[in-house]
Amino acid sequence: MAIFMDRHVLTGSTAADVAAAHLSDVEIQDRYGVRFMTYWYDQQRGTAFCLVDAPDIEAVQCVHRVAHGFIASEVVEVSLSAVEAFLGRIHDPAPASQPSNDIAEGGHRTILFTDIVGSTAMTSRLGDRMATELVRAHDAVVRRCLARFSGREVKHTGDGIMATFAATAAAVDCARTIQQDFRHYNSGNSEPIHVRIGLDCGEPVEDSNDLFGSTVQLAARLCALASGEQILVSENVVRECDAKELFAQASHRRLKGFSKPVPIFQCDWVDAAVAGHHDKSLDSL
Repeated sequence: MAIFMDRHVLTGSTAADVAAAHLSDVEIQDRYGVRFMTYWYDQQRGTAFCLVDAPDIEAVQCVHRVAHGFIASEVVEVSLSAVEAFLGRIHDPAPASQPSNDIAEGGHRTILFTDIVGSTAMTSRLGDRMATELVRAHDAVVRRCLARFSGREVKHTGDGIMATFAATAAAVDCARTIQQDFRHYNSGNSEPIHVRIGLDCGEPVEDSNDLFGSTVQLAARLCALASGEQILVSENVVRECDAKELFAQASHRRLKGFSKPVPIFQCDWVDAAVAGHHDKSLDSL
């Protein structure tokens, strides 16, 4: 048995329609040796995702075909740890016959990376013990902001944190608050911490056979490209946010792993009162 995630395009459907379809899958799953673990539904985008323990992809599609006829457009094998890290759960949070808002929550996620600029030189200059304390200070600031904006830490990268958000606007607000909090931290400490941040958003099985593969990759590339105290975001993030005035297009760049030049946007986080204190030229990208 393996764990699969599928993607359905269900434009025009409702949460009740998808809940009924999920219940139909569960009612006949034993005939095919399949177990439907949970699902996510995004009415705005017209997409649904099922998490299934099954012997193969055909068994997943067979249950869908017999139960309700909604065949998945994509099915990929995934790891439970990756699903739980990105989407927050691997089982229904409530009985399938009583769908909750959590089940109806879409699979779309925003990925955020932070990175301490110059961490290797910092360790060489300060020594392991002091450098470790600064990393801990970074972690405390970032984790406090994640908690405030409902972000979920996926992993620690050694000198940064990778996190996921259900709402793109919350991820952007979190990134801006992280930079603001580090500005406050640096004003009262002799050893400042300068952080760069990258964000992208997408769906679990979009354009990749790896859960969030291209989304994670682009967010990481944007973070690596940013300079200290910058937030770089993808075109997808800009498209998802109402506050377009926060973003300025910085450049188109060829990035490793992407066949075409990627449009890159810088997110403003500095309020008007101190805008002159932090003037990062877009040409520096």
